[in-house]
Amino acid sequence: MNTASSTRDRILGAAEQLFAQRGFDGASLRQLTTAAGVNLAAVNYHFGSKEKLVEEVFRRRLDALNADRLAALARLGSDHPATLEEVLAAYIRPALELSHEGNGALFMRVLARAFAEHDDTLRQFLSENYGHVMRQFTAEFARLLPHLGKPELYWRIDLVTGALTHAMSGFGMIQRKGGVSEQAHREQTVQHLIRFAAAGLSHP
Repeated sequence: MNTASSTRDRILGAAEQLFAQRGFDGASLRQLTTAAGVNLAAVNYHFGSKEKLVEEVFRRRLDALNADRLAALARLGSDHPATLEEVLAAYIRPALELSHEGNGALFMRVLARAFAEHDDTLRQFLSENYGHVMRQFTAEFARLLPHLGKPELYWRIDLVTGALTHAMSGFGMIQRKGGVSEQAHREQTVQHLIRFAAAGLSHP
């Protein structure tokens, strides 16, 4: 890894940590430069502004997540029409894998901050860059659930996404038991969430 990319990654890692702890407004550039061990010129060189830095913190995680989701969706239906459970797995499993990898859980707290702080600029960024992924999944859900009108479908998808975000945060009542591996616990979570979401989405 060259020095420039190392500095950039160090800034992103420090920013993710600070944003999770203090929120976007609460984390100052002075705190960020201290945590990353860089000067302000380095932040400006790599990102240009705090707003762009926030966007890159999300892009670093969400580009890979949504590429994995779309790849999983594309693999479905090659030999048979995709089922509701299969589409849900393509949506849910990559997200839960992200939340358990590296500092994935930390990023979940950053994501929660984005929703809690009602940052319209950030929401617009997320919509413009990742809205197409949600539209593809929504189209699949609409095909599989023709009995639902658009408003009802959107309500149900929104609630499923909320349940997924909760599961990704790791703050729920169901914690990994001793003797159960991280991978096994994650798969249990995936399967429970798929069954729960399928039941909610397909209900008359």
